[in-house]
Amino acid sequence: MAVTEWHPDGATMCPYRLVLEHVTSKWGVLVLIQLLDGPHRFSELRRAISQVRQVSEKMLTQTLQTLERDGMIHREAHPVIPPRVDYSLTDLGREAAEQVRDLALWTQKRMDAVQEARDAYDAAKRQA
Repeated sequence: MAVTEWHPDGATMCPYRLVLEHVTSKWGVLVLIQLLDGPHRFSELRRAISQVRQVSEKMLTQTLQTLERDGMIHREAHPVIPPRVDYSLTDLGREAAEQVRDLALWTQKRMDAVQEARDAYDAAKRQA
């Protein structure tokens, strides 16, 4: 798919690209990958994600709402006191999460090659 198929007129955000941004955002990636392990309560999810990168309650809430709206996650509120909410992946979300996880694993595996390319680029720029 060519970029022009995503954004044909260059003036408005194409829906495909918007979903891609949600799924591959800094917090979207971490939420989706974490939920591959199974359902999590909000506090568990925040704690797990914060081991990688500190996330505010507001940002996590916004990310969860966005992914829920896109059909990637399911939010289940239990009628108990204190309130309990569980988040899990939908079938669509599981498919996206597996793709994102594979990309993250590839990035980790190929980091040496990326660093070599960066070093070569930087060296060439310094010589120019």
